[in-house]
Amino acid sequence: MARYLSSVVIATDDQRIFDEARRFGAQVRMTRSDHLSGSDRVAEVASAFPEAKLIVNVQGDEPLIDPSAIDAAILPMLDDADAPMATLSKRIEHPHEINDPNVVKVVTDRRGLALYFSRAPIPLGGEIHFKHIGLYVYERDFLLGYSSLPVGPLETVERLEQLRALENGHAIRVTETEYESLGVDTPDDLERVSQLFEASLESAKRNG
Repeated sequence: MARYLSSVVIATDDQRIFDEARRFGAQVRMTRSDHLSGSDRVAEVASAFPEAKLIVNVQGDEPLIDPSAIDAAILPMLDDADAPMATLSKRIEHPHEINDPNVVKVVTDRRGLALYFSRAPIPLGGEIHFKHIGLYVYERDFLLGYSSLPVGPLETVERLEQLRALENGHAIRVTETEYESLGVDTPDDLERVSQLFEASLESAKRNG
């Protein structure tokens, strides 16, 4: 349903996911099991698609992501030479999320380029906070070299793969969206998203 995606490939190191994807007819690639991050895993698969200009990483823990949010992240990359990588942010509306380490926060400069991502509240004491939506768009050549970038202390302590780009001097374009992230980071998240998914299926059946 995303307008700018030409192909969708599932990348996994889990035989169960591989088998299930094959069962329902998806394109799926088995990857190495020693990748440090999702970006490293996607880079392995991207090497098999030399014709692709951009690679989009839609993470498996965002099962209800809005296709328009995917397009919103891709669009600036079609003609933006300022950054080899892009992602999304959403203004935080629920105060409890500000101090939740499972909700990653992001701050940007005036041009919309990321300054920092953190599990801690940033900016400290600010009235407006933005959370990071875990979707990435990369220029293919940049992504293929991503795994060779050294892992720095910020990525290590925050456990956030996108900090590898910033620590090595690469810009990340951040586009604000109204999409409300429903990421699955805890068992409670899984239960909540499962209920929403079942409700959407029932609604689709009723509407024909």
